[in-house]
Parts: sequence; C-alpha cells; structure tokens
Amino acid sequence: MPQVEARRVVEAPIEVAFAVSQTTGAVRTRWDPFIRSQSLLDGAAGPGKGVRTLTRHRLGWRMVSEYVSYRPPGNVGMTMVSGPWFFRVFGGGWRFTAETPDRTVAVWKYTFTCRPDFLRPVAEPVGLWLLRRDIERRIDAFARACADPEIVAAAS
Repeated sequence: MPQVEARRVVEAPIEVAFAVSQTTGAVRTRWDPFIRSQSLLDGAAGPGKGVRTLTRHRLGWRMVSEYVSYRPPGNVGMTMVSGPWFFRVFGGGWRFTAETPDRTVAVWKYTFTCRPDFLRPVAEPVGLWLLRRDIERRIDAFARACADPEIVAAAS
C-alpha cells in the first residue's frame, strides 16, 4: 500500500502542536491549504475515536473520515469512510514527539490504494507524486500555524 510522509520540527509544545493539528471549521481553513471546509458529524462536540468528519477539498471533492485512534498529545489516525471514487482505501495520521518542552517533531502520513485495480500501476505512482506535494504544503502550513498566536489561541 503506497504511503507518503512529511516531518517538521515546530517551535511549540507538544500539546499545542497536537491541538493545532486537530482544529476544524474556520480555524482549520485559515491555515490548511487543502481544505475548503471541515466539520464534525453526528453532533460530535470534539474529535475522538469513532468521531466522523466531513472534509471538502478546495477543488470540491468531499470525504467522510472516521477517527480510528485519538491519543492526545501523541498521535491520531483517521480512515476514509467515503470519498473520491479513485480511492479504494485512504487513511492519514499524525504522530508527535516532544524534542524539548517547547519544540515538537510532527509527522503526518497518508496511506492509500487506488481503484479500479487495472489502473493501479499508473494511478498509484501519480497519486504518490500528487499526495507528496500536497502533504508537504500542508505540513509547512501547519508549522506556520503553530507559530501564529491567533491560531494557537483558537486551538487551545
């Protein structure tokens, strides 16, 4: 199964980095270049294992995903419940490690499989290239968000 991963060191405590990564709504769209909108579903008050989210991509694609793990401030994992037709499977996750009390290593990973099967030999290398570009842009934006006092205040 293809995977892409991006890693950054952010000048923020691990709790802050985790909180920024889990923002939704207007706070998330302020820093995340991928998302047009994102919301929690089923009346959920906040993220957590079993909670579903609806994410709309800036190009109009939509994905419903579900938290499969949620362990603040160390890691979070999500899997696609429904989404763009070309993904058979899509998942993502964050992992955080405190390097110092005010410095955190953040790792963001995507795992996916494309469909239909006969296109996988072409679609998955293209997907790796596109998703690698995407995740690098997103984690750079995340690192900037961790240094933005307004975003940090809204995430806390």
